Amino acid sequence: MWRIGTVVALHDETATARTITLEVLDWPDHFAGQHVDVRLTAADGYSAIRSYSIASAPNPQRYIELTVERLPNGEVSPYLTQELTVGDRVELRGPVGGWFVWRTQQTEPIQLVAGGSGIVPLMAMIRSSASAGSIAPFRLLYSVREPAAVFYRNELHALSDRDPSLGVSYAYTRTAPKDWPRPPGRVDAVLIAGATWPSMLVPTCYVCGPTSFVEGATELLIAAGNARDRIRTERFGPTGDRK
Repeated sequence: MWRIGTVVALHDETATARTITLEVLDWPDHFAGQHVDVRLTAADGYSAIRSYSIASAPNPQRYIELTVERLPNGEVSPYLTQELTVGDRVELRGPVGGWFVWRTQQTEPIQLVAGGSGIVPLMAMIRSSASAGSIAPFRLLYSVREPAAVFYRNELHALSDRDPSLGVSYAYTRTAPKDWPRPPGRVDAVLIAGATWPSMLVPTCYVCGPTSFVEGATELLIAAGNARDRIRTERFGPTGDRK
């Protein structure tokens, strides 16, 4: 079923990523981690469909937020990040997905591992936990190219300052901030050991990002003692079908 979302706000997260807030009057609500399909139709009838993760927590206002990263040769993301304006209407289908979700009934430790724009559905989980007053402790390990590419930086800082049960760690793969304690590099076993929940606590792990990142992070979590069936993954390829 396709629904109509009206753009009510736009916010640039980085130089290439924008958060779009949509009011969807018949929205059925969602779980953190789900996504929607977005359909754009040109004047000649040609249409393109892409999937984007929901960034926002469930809310009674029937608003959803999508954070879209612009791809250099993208067919849909350039329009959404550069041309869409407040008041425009967008076709949506969803929410979609039932495996890669976090529910407020979960009380076990939660480990989130994000690569680049894979932070989007994990941010929905963090926001949902905060809005629900969940007692589940969260840790986020966020791998990103450079400081300027971080999504939601100020909000993550504020949430972790306010809630000691939320821990946030960054891995910068190309350029790190001045005096950063770790040189630029990919997530490795040392970082997993220091920034994630010990496997003896039996956390539920959520890993999202490009396919190669997800596969590598998953194997590192397993090597650290986490059971494969405690690790849920969401991945996207070079076409950017999931952000």
